[in-house]
Amino acid sequence: MRIIDLSAPIAPSAPDAAPFERVEIRYTAHAEGAAQVQAMLGVPPDLLRHGEGWAVEEFTKLGTHSVTHVDAPWHYNSEIQGRRSATIDELPLEWFFRDGVVLNMTHQADGERVEAGDVEAALAAVNYPLKPLDIVLLRTGRDAFYGRPDYVLRGPAVSPDATRWLFERGVRVMGIDAWGWDGPLDRQAMEALAQRQPGIFWAAHQCDLPYSQIERLVNLGALPPSGFTVACFPLKVKGGSAGPARVVAILPA
Repeated sequence: MRIIDLSAPIAPSAPDAAPFERVEIRYTAHAEGAAQVQAMLGVPPDLLRHGEGWAVEEFTKLGTHSVTHVDAPWHYNSEIQGRRSATIDELPLEWFFRDGVVLNMTHQADGERVEAGDVEAALAAVNYPLKPLDIVLLRTGRDAFYGRPDYVLRGPAVSPDATRWLFERGVRVMGIDAWGWDGPLDRQAMEALAQRQPGIFWAAHQCDLPYSQIERLVNLGALPPSGFTVACFPLKVKGGSAGPARVVAILPA
């Protein structure tokens, strides 16, 4: 088999990253690890191989949505379809290891709506018969901007109708190689403020469906349209609205 990595690395943020997006990691080098071993256990560096102790990393700042991650329904609303929404640790693991299909949406402009008809057409173009629990990945090409200040401003907007169309056919996990499923936040905000009504900002997130999104994927362009399995198990964050995930595609050799 071949395994293709669809996850961005977890790395310290650039200095100009937004505060709510920041990732900070404290790295302990081997020399510092040797000093810790001596302080904790009395074993001096000369009793360690090459005089080195352990290397350790500590996340000093990491949001569950700050890297490639899987959203839980709890992220969208506290209740969905009249019931308490599930958190990331409550979702069935069976959702996260399934056949995948990549739909090409690279022609969609930033902020342009992806409608149900676009999804149907993309499936027809690759001659893929959608099955319940398939993982549907939308390739927008916006992973080219990952890590740049304008990344949050990029990507089309998947509509509630397109999301509902997939859900009604049994899809429970949908992913995108952009900052978010609903498109750029600034465009959503402007439209919501102009129209002064709910259901515009975060429209697909809050369309009252208990599904999961994978956001901030990368490398979808390395995949064929189908014929692979997606593994996207999120970290088991107790009560979490999301979990960072190492998302990979598994292909036959």
